[in-house]
Amino acid sequence: MDMISIIEDKKQGRALTKEQIEFFADGAARHTIPDYQLAALLMAIRLNSMDARETADLTMAMAASGDMLSPDVGGVPVDKHSTGGVGDTTTLVLAPLVAACGGKVLKMSGRGLGHTGGTVDKLESIPGMVVDLPEDKFLQIVRTVGCAVAGKSAQLAPADKTLYALRDVTATVDSIPLIVSSILSKKFAAGAKAIVLDVKTGSGALMPTLEDSITLAKAMVDIGAHAGRSIVAVVSGMEEPLGSHVGNALEVKEAIDILAGRVEGPLKTVSLFLGSQMLIASGLAKDELQAQAMLKEALVSGRGLQKFKEMIAAQGGDGRVCDDVGLLPKAPVIRPMLAREEGYLAHVNGTALGLAAQRMGAGRIEKDDVIDPSVGFVMEKRIGDFIRKGDVVCILHARDEASAQAAEDRIAAALTLSPCPAPKARLLYALVTPQGVSHLSE
Repeated sequence: MDMISIIEDKKQGRALTKEQIEFFADGAARHTIPDYQLAALLMAIRLNSMDARETADLTMAMAASGDMLSPDVGGVPVDKHSTGGVGDTTTLVLAPLVAACGGKVLKMSGRGLGHTGGTVDKLESIPGMVVDLPEDKFLQIVRTVGCAVAGKSAQLAPADKTLYALRDVTATVDSIPLIVSSILSKKFAAGAKAIVLDVKTGSGALMPTLEDSITLAKAMVDIGAHAGRSIVAVVSGMEEPLGSHVGNALEVKEAIDILAGRVEGPLKTVSLFLGSQMLIASGLAKDELQAQAMLKEALVSGRGLQKFKEMIAAQGGDGRVCDDVGLLPKAPVIRPMLAREEGYLAHVNGTALGLAAQRMGAGRIEKDDVIDPSVGFVMEKRIGDFIRKGDVVCILHARDEASAQAAEDRIAAALTLSPCPAPKARLLYALVTPQGVSHLSE
């Protein structure tokens, strides 16, 4: 068996055998196949896709390419994963909240991918924070604190680590089989028994259409059922940044502000809905009403923020950031961006906003780029708002004035104003379970 024939088969649109899939997954994990051949195969998969059987085989082959954990954490190990978005900081809000309600959240996260931010990159903006944890330390923190968020262990799904980095720089991010196998291989290897997926849809999502997002959600739920794991998927909106803050330290600040009760808005709303699904999946709440009440009590009492502080400290970070967000990295240039015209904000190109943050240094253009944790921007306007000329549209946090000006131009180009009133962006679309798709009303 050789990679040339595997690439040729997929190039011609033929289904790969289980043996072929295991061969290239093993080669990716062991670095016995050159990156250029793996990149060629990724593009062939992106163009010709994979059927359900191939996707399931790829998921299991990637999961089995390294260690497979069976963690004893004193409860049902639950995980949440987002397909990626802009200003999507739900993990940093809901992980400590669910832990404060008795949940055991073991979250292995990735770094930024394409125009979307990475939870691990965000956490690393906290002084001293360690995200590369040995497996035993990771599980110990989950047992004692109730939650831990770390980068994927090199021993877990190593095939995914190789392919994930290549997808980010080869324009193969938006492939349903590659997304499904990447997400679920890590979850299965890490030992999560209950998994809640946040599948984004809209201009800032990997899957911009609702139809594609539901297709992706169903594919992951179906593979979970096949593997004996409890998986539900929430399809949520990404027509604009979920939170107002875009950038690593800025997003940590917003998560802390929510946990401290200082901020309301879409990020909090979606975090509470996802958290409620995690409590139900963990067997800690019988329905959404009870779960929401538990989460809100943890929020109001301050127990959620305290859990976040405990998690940060357990992972070597400076927990004082929960009391003083001024300890987070600050950009040298902080200034407002003023509106150049007036009208209702009718449309936001979320991908363009994510790329604007990436170009500022908040994300990677090449896989070895070093992220600047301090840069990004804070949106002051949302879809549906009326903007007058000269209003503050956002606050730029940049390395220098040239970077700030370039970001301002990109952000301005990403916003569409209309003389007619525009409806607010929708947050929640559907809940996908093994029993089917339930459309959500707001």
